[in-house]
Amino acid sequence: MFSMTSSRRMVARTAAVALAGALCVATTSGSAEAIVNGKDSTQRYPFMVSIPVTGVDDPTFKGVCGGSLIDSKWVITAAHCVDPKLVTLDGTVRIGSAWRNSGGTVRSVAKTVTHPRYENGDNAGPNRNDVALVRLNRSVTEKPIRIADRPGRPGTATRILGFGTGDDAPDRNEWVFPDRLQELDTRRGAVSEYAPGYASNTRLCTISQVPKAMACNGDSGGPQLQRDRRGRWELIGVTSGPGAPGVRCSEGPGLYSSAPAYSDWIHEAMIRNS
Repeated sequence: MFSMTSSRRMVARTAAVALAGALCVATTSGSAEAIVNGKDSTQRYPFMVSIPVTGVDDPTFKGVCGGSLIDSKWVITAAHCVDPKLVTLDGTVRIGSAWRNSGGTVRSVAKTVTHPRYENGDNAGPNRNDVALVRLNRSVTEKPIRIADRPGRPGTATRILGFGTGDDAPDRNEWVFPDRLQELDTRRGAVSEYAPGYASNTRLCTISQVPKAMACNGDSGGPQLQRDRRGRWELIGVTSGPGAPGVRCSEGPGLYSSAPAYSDWIHEAMIRNS
């Protein structure tokens, strides 16, 4: 997750960061939890997907991204999670498990489709159009999550999920990825809670309801959820990066690509690439 600089000098550093999920820029003490002060999942999320990835510039480093099953053969994730300049997909994904390395259904990746206007951000701004689709080689029986018609207003209660590290230190050697899926209760943030230039109709500001907690390394591409009128989860966001530059994961807002804003592109891309 998180904004990438375009300079070659930083690519090696940020490639590992991208595959793991976040660019966090200050050290913090270690934690056994993940998302950074999240907690073990409290219910089944059959649409949750884990996507193993490897750094392009450091193939010894193995990381993970998240994703959401939105159709029996399609997963939505962050574009930087499938960016060939940054990462290599390991070739399979795991769907519907509360465990990163076991359970659920494993499928091969048949194809990836990145938004045509995706841009890596840099230290001064966010990633743009940071959404991509992964087509599975075969359908799965897990129930997909519905994309919401629109995100709730600022203040709406939401929840984020991920297998990311609980330590937001910049040194990847200090990252510890949990075996168990983590969740964190959050809320939609207001434009005023973003850094200047981060707000847009395609990017959602996300604020933790727990002190010193937010998505971090390894959570990229994972879901932000809200309840519909019947109390069922629906997808509003895709983990993209920090909502402000120069802050560690646990101290800043999170930035999420708005799934409803890209619903037309998602539908058309699935038809074209089926």
